Amino acid sequence: MLKTISPLISPDLLKVLAEMGHGDEIIFSDAHFPAHSMGPQVIRADGLLVSDLLQAIIPLFELDSYAPPLVMMAAVEGDALDPDVEARYRQALSLQAPCPDITRIDRYAFYERAQKAFAIVITGERAKYGNILLKKGVTP
Repeated sequence: MLKTISPLISPDLLKVLAEMGHGDEIIFSDAHFPAHSMGPQVIRADGLLVSDLLQAIIPLFELDSYAPPLVMMAAVEGDALDPDVEARYRQALSLQAPCPDITRIDRYAFYERAQKAFAIVITGERAKYGNILLKKGVTP
């Protein structure tokens, strides 16, 4: 345990957050995401919601200010998004500063970004389209 560090942040996740450089990306995925076949390092956060982890890490994590720092998967044609998912994520991310816009990209473009991510954190999130990519910025 460390002071001021949320107990939701595992030692493995804390290490990854510290190792990331500006421009690196991390995925916080729902429980259904095919993370292990993507290639990057996978961290398990079973039983935790993405929104809870976002709230825990945002005091430690500077979002990129030069490129869109938040990306989520767009709904597949014929499917619908649950607006509550994005609302929960925005609320969690806005606890430190106003939440930047969230960019939506199609499923396969999101998978391509995930394959190049620094790490993927698999959570217990069950919401459909519950994956979010965060791009790290320069820490002031």
